[in-house]
Amino acid sequence: MVAPAALRVVRCGGSKLHGARAVFSADTRYVLCASGDFVKMYSVATEETVCLLQGHADVVTGIQLNPQNHLQLYSSSLDGTIKLWDFTDGILIKTFIVGYKLLALYALASCEDSVFAIIPKSGERDSFQLVSVKLTKTAGQEMEAKELSVILDGVDESPKHTAFGREGEYVASVKEVNLQVYFFKRKQMNRFSLSATNTKGGNNRFTCVACHPKEDCIATGHGDGKIRLWRNFYHNKEYTFSTLHWHHDIVMDLAFSVEGTSLLSGGVESVLVQWHNGSDCKKDFLPRLGSAIECISVSSDGTSYCTSHTDNRITIINSNLRFSKSIQGLIKGRDVKTGLVVDPRTKSLVLNGEPGHLQFYCLQSDKQLYSLDIVQQEYIHQAGLNQLDLVKVAFSAQGKWLATVEEREEETDLELQLKLWGYDEETQSFKLNTRINMPHEDHITAMCFRDTDELEDDPPMLVTAGKDCLFKAWVIVEDTDPEAQQSVSWSCDFVGSYHNYQATNCCFSEDGSLLAVSFEETVTVWDSVTWDLKCTFCHPPGKIRNICFGRLTCSKYLIGATDHGFLCCWNLLSCALEWSAQLNVLVLQPDPLSEHIAAVSWLSKDSSLFVFKPDEPRPVCIQRNLCKEKIQFAAFVPRDIPETIGSEKYLWLRRSQLYFLTNTQELMTFSTKSPEERLTPSSKQLAVEESLPVTPFSLLLGKHRHQQSQEDVDLGKVVVHNHHNQDSPAVKELLHTPAHVLPSASFLCPIFINSLLTSKENKSAEEVADEVEMESEEAEDDSDEEREITEMEQDDLRPMDLLGETTCKLSKSQEKELRKIRKMDYSWISSF
Repeated sequence: MVAPAALRVVRCGGSKLHGARAVFSADTRYVLCASGDFVKMYSVATEETVCLLQGHADVVTGIQLNPQNHLQLYSSSLDGTIKLWDFTDGILIKTFIVGYKLLALYALASCEDSVFAIIPKSGERDSFQLVSVKLTKTAGQEMEAKELSVILDGVDESPKHTAFGREGEYVASVKEVNLQVYFFKRKQMNRFSLSATNTKGGNNRFTCVACHPKEDCIATGHGDGKIRLWRNFYHNKEYTFSTLHWHHDIVMDLAFSVEGTSLLSGGVESVLVQWHNGSDCKKDFLPRLGSAIECISVSSDGTSYCTSHTDNRITIINSNLRFSKSIQGLIKGRDVKTGLVVDPRTKSLVLNGEPGHLQFYCLQSDKQLYSLDIVQQEYIHQAGLNQLDLVKVAFSAQGKWLATVEEREEETDLELQLKLWGYDEETQSFKLNTRINMPHEDHITAMCFRDTDELEDDPPMLVTAGKDCLFKAWVIVEDTDPEAQQSVSWSCDFVGSYHNYQATNCCFSEDGSLLAVSFEETVTVWDSVTWDLKCTFCHPPGKIRNICFGRLTCSKYLIGATDHGFLCCWNLLSCALEWSAQLNVLVLQPDPLSEHIAAVSWLSKDSSLFVFKPDEPRPVCIQRNLCKEKIQFAAFVPRDIPETIGSEKYLWLRRSQLYFLTNTQELMTFSTKSPEERLTPSSKQLAVEESLPVTPFSLLLGKHRHQQSQEDVDLGKVVVHNHHNQDSPAVKELLHTPAHVLPSASFLCPIFINSLLTSKENKSAEEVADEVEMESEEAEDDSDEEREITEMEQDDLRPMDLLGETTCKLSKSQEKELRKIRKMDYSWISSF
């Protein structure tokens, strides 16, 4: 028996695209970037993800093209390994096990058998060193790379704080206000220091460093926006530097062009600055790039630049500073207040994006589908300003309606807006239908739609709960104004309260007949038609943090979690507590397609997951130590096709997939597949081939094959096809794996031969041979003996029979005489 796969927590996307500098391929057709545990390769022309390199067990911290083979890529990770990839085919070639957390990676053409990395210093906290890692060239998929040589001590962990100079002759590293330069050939170390502040109050702290590719020149960025160009640094005292200044705040990154004729700089201004020949007077700008520039990369041919931004976007720029392409990932805002919400139409995650916007994020492509401007006001990037902020969002069951809440809080005043958006089929987007100013007198704490089918007679309903001790029901009414641009609008239908307690949560039952509203420590259940209070539940001590109804066979239960660490289940039929458990639940999320409910708890240092059905207190699945960060939000996303789950323990993942967002805004999910199972380069290669444009030759060949197969059918030929050989994984691997990574022929030969053998369940070789011989008997044989054997084994089927005509069956002797007549030469008749 095969042991059931363990449940793994994987970063599904949305990871930072600016964690390390992006890398262009040698032909500048692709750009590669680190994204969480993966390395992603994007097409510069189409902006689409071409390949996903997955195999690391932790965050990828650096990527570099192999200087000896530009079709290969090195990647380093916090898992302590360096991996060598054939990135064009998505194949892992080798894994070098270093054994230390790798924080940065550098590869030089002058060092064929080694790379450079930044690792933590043993025995010292927050201390790092630059080391040379020797990569041995031996056979095998995995090998240890334990031969390390320390180059620099006391370096900064950031990859942008270390750079290699002209053809690898020296390395420069900056930390705080210190610059150190090490010369490899002379084995000499020079150190330079600046004062923490200058006479004008500027911040001299180093923020990044870059080295000129042709000359002995080092560029450093500083906290006050200045750039210093260091020269003559071979001497400790006779060094010189010049200053360039345009940025008003910290310089985030620097990069020289390929020939070194220009220097690129970027910062929080969202402007790419190009300095020509190190002159403060000659500079060009590319403004309005959207957000702060985190990293800058230059293609090897010098035709393109790449900037990585803090909003998780990559921008491709031509060398003449013209915008080319933009690749937008999951926007990482300052704070996600809307939570994770699923759009019923696109199955995308919806959450805060740019200030005042909702982003619709596609989980499959790891890209933003589109952004919806909710606030519709210009955002001013200035600290201390109180501006409208998007705090709540909810969708109706079929995604026809969208509700949003905006708020701005001053010292004494609170500004609230509730907006209802209707989906426009023509524009394929949401259009503002109703704006309600101050729907509550205090903050809105929760909001939900009645979860019923919009095709039924029941009109949609929205409920909001607020700190003003009220909950309100909003319904659609027809607009009687003849000059109104729309026929319907939203209006308040009912206002409810309970003992002047603050309303904290609300949710509808699955059929929409009941509404549960929590008022501090009490849960109230209301009839959504008559608005009668049906029952109340209370489980002191502690305020109710989350509530939800059970679904399907568990629809008679109501689940609630308190901020004092209790999870309670009430029976709506008996109006009594069914069971309770002591658990500090932060997130309570029901699966819309099953009875399962996911509860995420926080215990001192890590988060744990408990999946259960309300009708039994014993969890179906317990996954402890999910991650070290707090999980803020979770959402079940329905699958397009149910997943095949081998273990009964994880059947709750079959129809929906659970995603969760941490307080560091890392988007994660669960997988029962191992990294090896998720790494399928052959299938990806086949998918790429299927999506290639059809050439005239392939059209002609395909048409010829189709005609030939059609003729075979028309003639009634019995053709034996070996489907086993066509579907064999061994044959596919042999045909689609690049030749330079194939194992030896002696290793492949037995596998290939075994794949050609027919299993016992299929027809025997003799039977197949007989059928093939039956087809060949229709042709004339050269000898009479062969014709006699053919006569004994030939099938009764004739082409005339296929046409519906009946003929007399000839005896064997008559058929023999007929064949002799056919072979006689009648050419002499032509003379007459």
